[in-house]
Amino acid sequence: MELELVRTYYTEGTNGRIFLRRPGTAAGEVDDRLMMYSIELPWKDNRAGVSCIPEGRYELAKRWSLKFRRHLQVMDVAQRKYILIHPANDALHELKGCIAPVCFITGAGKGIHSRVALDTLTSLVYGAFDRHDQVFINIKSKPYEFD
Repeated sequence: MELELVRTYYTEGTNGRIFLRRPGTAAGEVDDRLMMYSIELPWKDNRAGVSCIPEGRYELAKRWSLKFRRHLQVMDVAQRKYILIHPANDALHELKGCIAPVCFITGAGKGIHSRVALDTLTSLVYGAFDRHDQVFINIKSKPYEFD
């Protein structure tokens, strides 16, 4: 399974759109399905704890903790450890380099209904894991205007 996170960078945070790539489609084709939005820290040269991670293609893995319950880990991020996809609604106050799915963007690095978005995402991705599929997220940038 392939997910695609298309980012727009702002000084106060990074906003994104997470798409489900349909098999056999090239990036950006109409068959890609918008799943949800995302928020992250601003880009600050991949510095741990203050920056979003570099663009690239990463494998995802299951992860569970008492704090976040069922969530995801982004594997093999250069110079970083424990990059997670977990709930948060304000990147600057709740994230340390991780990605938070949200239902709606409310500002740069801010969104709402993150737990709902994460539950939707993990249901989809854990289903792929149950079928023994690998899951990847391709992170790239493209300017978007968010409503």
